[in-house]
Amino acid sequence: MQRPPDAAPKSGVDREKQVQQIFSEIAPRYDLLNHILSLNIDRSWRRKAVQALEWESASSGVYLDACAGTYDLSLELASKDGFKGSVVASDFAHPMLVQGTPKIGDALVRPVCGDSLGLPFEDNVFEGATVGFGVRNLSGLERGLSEFRRVLKPGRRLVVLEFTTPPNAIVRAGYLFYFHNILPLVGRIVSGHPWAYTYLPKSVKQFPGPSDLGALFESVGFTDVGWTLVSGGIAAIHWGSAT
Repeated sequence: MQRPPDAAPKSGVDREKQVQQIFSEIAPRYDLLNHILSLNIDRSWRRKAVQALEWESASSGVYLDACAGTYDLSLELASKDGFKGSVVASDFAHPMLVQGTPKIGDALVRPVCGDSLGLPFEDNVFEGATVGFGVRNLSGLERGLSEFRRVLKPGRRLVVLEFTTPPNAIVRAGYLFYFHNILPLVGRIVSGHPWAYTYLPKSVKQFPGPSDLGALFESVGFTDVGWTLVSGGIAAIHWGSAT
C-alpha cells in the first residue's frame, strides 16, 4: 500500500479506484472509528435522516441504501417500529459489506455489491433511497444523483446525509481544526492506514455546500428539494422527490 503524494481526492476513474481502495482497506476498523471520531453523534444523524425519508407512507416497500458501507443506515431504517419492508444495501467496496454482515442478524437487509454510478437495478423500483456519507466520494456526483433518481418510483424520496462546513465562524474554526489535525491523527493510529483519514477532510473541503448540492438535485430532476443542518452545521441532511 503506497501513500499518494498528498492524499488529495482524485477525479474520474482514478477517484473511483482511490475510494474503493480506501474503504476496502479501512473496513476492519470503520465502525469503531466512525463512532470515536464523531463522538457517537453520527447515530442521531442517521435517525434524523431516516425520519426525513417519510417511509411510513410505504412501510412495506423496498428501499435502497446506496454507499451502504457496514449497514448502519440500512439497519436504522430496517429496525424502525412499523417498518415491514426491506432494504437493499449497495456498495462497491465488497470488504465493507463483508465486515458489516454479522450486524444484519434477522433484519431484512440484502447486501448487493454495486457501483452507485451504474446501479444494477431496473428503473422505478424503490420506494425510497438513502446515502450516508457516500455522495462526497462519487467520482461523478451528477451521474450518481441521476442514478438514484432513475431507480426511485415517481414521487418517492432520496435522502442524503453528508458532511458540510459549518456556517458559524466560531463553530467552523473548531470544526476545521479538529477535522484537519485531530481526526487524521486518530484515524491513522486506530486504522493503521497512512492516508485514508487525510483524504476525508480534503474530500469534504472540495464538496459542494448545501445550496449547491440542492441545485444539483434539481438539475437531475428532483423536486421538493430541501435540506437541514445538524449539530451546528457539521453535517447536513438533504432530500428531494423523484419525478
